[in-house]
Amino acid sequence: MTYVQGSSLRFRKLLVVIKQTAYEEYSQLKLRGQAPKALRWNRLESRYKAHKQCVNDLLASLRHHKVDFLCVNRVELDRQHLSNVDLVVAVGGDGTVLSASHFLDHGTIPLLGINSDPITRDESKSVKNKSADERRSHGALCACTSNDMHRGLSRILYGGGHLSSRTRIQCVLKTTFTETRLVPTLNDMLICNPSPAAVSRFRMGWLEENHYPQEEEEDRLTTTSNMGSLSEPTQLYKPPTLNHYGTVTRFGGQSYDVQKSINVWSSGMWVSTSTGSTAAIKNSGGQVMERDSSDLQYLIREHMIEADADNDVQTIGNKPLRDGEKLHLRWNSHRGKVFIDGSHMTHDLSLGDELLITGDAPPLQLFLREDGDENTDAMGLSTA
Repeated sequence: MTYVQGSSLRFRKLLVVIKQTAYEEYSQLKLRGQAPKALRWNRLESRYKAHKQCVNDLLASLRHHKVDFLCVNRVELDRQHLSNVDLVVAVGGDGTVLSASHFLDHGTIPLLGINSDPITRDESKSVKNKSADERRSHGALCACTSNDMHRGLSRILYGGGHLSSRTRIQCVLKTTFTETRLVPTLNDMLICNPSPAAVSRFRMGWLEENHYPQEEEEDRLTTTSNMGSLSEPTQLYKPPTLNHYGTVTRFGGQSYDVQKSINVWSSGMWVSTSTGSTAAIKNSGGQVMERDSSDLQYLIREHMIEADADNDVQTIGNKPLRDGEKLHLRWNSHRGKVFIDGSHMTHDLSLGDELLITGDAPPLQLFLREDGDENTDAMGLSTA
């Protein structure tokens, strides 16, 4: 984490990403007669007004500093909006920060989060109020709030503030015909069956680059691909090759051996960064990681383990994924989904799809609240 400050503007062209509030979303549903009857409109409107006031104050402050900026709604954000931008400002809460981070996949543009409607000090001391107002964001990924925005923004615009390099998850999804690099994950990733009541079946292992000769590799892959063919059955299966090299797969043209693999029946798997280790994975029984750790962590949810399983299987449910390690999943259920930083960003899985998970994504340059600032929070709560 670095601290820098100067006397001239460091950031001159900003992109302001603005959250769409629940009040606005439900108002559209109300016009179509589809809004839930139990909504508390007065509370939603109060949150909407607080958010809009923060946005107006922010834009006035940017005009005061003579900074060029473009505003875009969170749901309309596109990569074309990032042209020539040197700072992205996400106004809303942790969910807005996470959504904006998915477009910063190269890690070259810093991101500043502003909590537009923070919990007040009196509310934070009241258990009743904290549990009642479910629409507010924790603001764990935000460097400042609407209360201290002017001071924090001025400091950052002129080169100050804590700029932290946050590790992100890189996931590559390989289907029968395609190989897709998913957007970097800042907090956590959930891999599971779309139905919470269904079993998630997958085979999990670790990848190691293989170094045997090319002709032997081609022979190995050809042997595997011909399994099940009805022609010349006596020439298709070669146990010595299979036993010696194990399972082989490819990602990005590189051949890998799948090692230490096990079949898993569970409710799915969490994979998190240190940033997300205080969020869902912690509440599922995972470990809180050091804030600046470059490792990842995985946790198998409700792992169904046979009574006579060996010790390696019994202890494999929650472990760190060290820097440089490659986690491999082969999806063995009919359907599945990958959820990235919450429920908004998803990818479908089908039987036989493979996932390569590492911490190799370009780190995100994220401004964080400085130690000692008011309302400093733990990181990693992925709320909207």
